[in-house]
Amino acid sequence: MTYEGNIVPTPYRPSPAVRRVLRQLGADIREARLRRDLSMEIVAERAATSRATLTRVEKGDPAVSAGILAGVLQALGMLEALASVADSATDRQGLEISRESLRRRASSPRNRPKHDE
Repeated sequence: MTYEGNIVPTPYRPSPAVRRVLRQLGADIREARLRRDLSMEIVAERAATSRATLTRVEKGDPAVSAGILAGVLQALGMLEALASVADSATDRQGLEISRESLRRRASSPRNRPKHDE
């Protein structure tokens, strides 16, 4: 679909599971802000965003960018937690897939010619 020569992106429709997780993340961010006794204005300013966008973060709006989310977490002193979300060292499923792949590649040699010494 185009509009005056520009491509209009298809709206993102997250699954119910994604919406649920984002709402929980937003609620957790709100709770962290309140525990720190920080106003929305202060956190929004520190995150270089608006109070309205912070409200969207705290409601779990899936349209909020990852950059804004990271800025809010940094403003709360929680940025390191974001860095560990997809840490490959703790990705059990990925590690298991990798191990299976290595097992197949590390099979015994087949009909290799023997070298005379």
